[in-house]
Amino acid sequence: MKDTYESPLCSRYASKEMQRLFSPDMRFQTWRRLWVELARAEHALGLPVTEAQVRELEAHIGDIDYDMAAKREREVRHDVMAHVYTYGKCCPGAAGIIHLGATSCYVTDNADLILYREALRRIRGGVVAVLRALAAFADAHKALPTLGYTHYQPAQPVTVGKRATLWMQDLLLDLEEIDSVIASIRFLGCRGTTGTEASFLELFDGDGGKVDALNRQIAAAFGFDRCYAVSGQTYPRKLDSRILAALSSVAQSAYRFANDIRLLQHDRQVEEPFGESQIGSSAMAYKRNPMRSERICSLSRYVMANAMNAPMTASTQWFERTLDDSANRRISVPEAFLATDAALRGMADVAQGLRVNERVVERAMMEYLPFLATENLLMEGVKRGGDRQALHEIIRTHSMAATKRMKEGERCDLLERLSADPAFPLDAAEIAAMLDPNKFIGRCVEQVETFLQGLHLDEQEAAQMQPLTV
Repeated sequence: MKDTYESPLCSRYASKEMQRLFSPDMRFQTWRRLWVELARAEHALGLPVTEAQVRELEAHIGDIDYDMAAKREREVRHDVMAHVYTYGKCCPGAAGIIHLGATSCYVTDNADLILYREALRRIRGGVVAVLRALAAFADAHKALPTLGYTHYQPAQPVTVGKRATLWMQDLLLDLEEIDSVIASIRFLGCRGTTGTEASFLELFDGDGGKVDALNRQIAAAFGFDRCYAVSGQTYPRKLDSRILAALSSVAQSAYRFANDIRLLQHDRQVEEPFGESQIGSSAMAYKRNPMRSERICSLSRYVMANAMNAPMTASTQWFERTLDDSANRRISVPEAFLATDAALRGMADVAQGLRVNERVVERAMMEYLPFLATENLLMEGVKRGGDRQALHEIIRTHSMAATKRMKEGERCDLLERLSADPAFPLDAAEIAAMLDPNKFIGRCVEQVETFLQGLHLDEQEAAQMQPLTV
């Protein structure tokens, strides 16, 4: 029986790795690791905490009685104290020193900082994986001319590979932002109830140097080289805004990529992967819908909308601490990571399996190339002694007539019209010779090659993206 809500992010979309990162086990074991390191540092700095107590706590990090914790929380209505109690029951010798000097945010906020940093690294690996897939695609198709679009109207030709580098450029900007956010994350440390460290100053008999040493030791144990210089009870909620903004940025890039694929699949120029037994429509059996790209767009839109939670929370923090951030953050931040992870998995899947139908691409190219070549034809006509304004009017008149014909369902006959016009100085053969698509792609090939040469991706850092099941 399934009679309670379950998040589709877990049942359908996000990777097991990202789900595990935000699991209760990971969260509460991180709390216990923080309590262990607090006790270890307090022992090292001379407080009445024994090495045996530290070892006892360390031995029971994974021994969590969730039923006991839940029962205790119902009684005391405080999740941290419920887990202090539960931890103490399996570590009776150390029960009296668990959480010594700390406030709840010592474990809740420091744990969040640890988990968010790891989640950002996971997202970074996902971005790198997509970049690697798109780099191979861009290189393979760097010289394939394709119709460019501005305002989604036919425009100057580009190449299929050059267009892929536009998607990649967006992702590189995302990497810069992710790296900046990761580098900015500091440890909260042991700040006490209002961020004054008063409780620890009391424990160390007024020795502020030992308080600083305590913070440095615990921070180092979790791979942080610095703490926030000042804080209230919590770490600055502005950090959540930066994190969700970075995830939103990734989502924007994913949406743009997937939406472009959806548009290109409309006339079969480029198609996303399609399983051998995949069904496109329950009613229209012939359909080959871009379902994977549509899913990427759907998830990305959620991430972008969700990003508004963090700034609204950060802007309404009262003085040293308020709890109205808690419920929102428990939902909005993990779900932002899960949804972004899912969008990147989908993006990697599509990028690795993109199919380019070259004959379709060529047909679309050649249908509009006569119009796109008119500027070149105009310049060549002037070189041969023609009047620029007069030639411009000839081309304009025939272009309008050819366009009208196309709207009636007929093929484009612009070139035939121009070659048959005695006032136009180029014959049919000369015009045809100028219609090589490769003459209209500018420096696309060189741009792609230069871009890829400047791309330095560590293969070891790319996340292993599991194929997305549709």
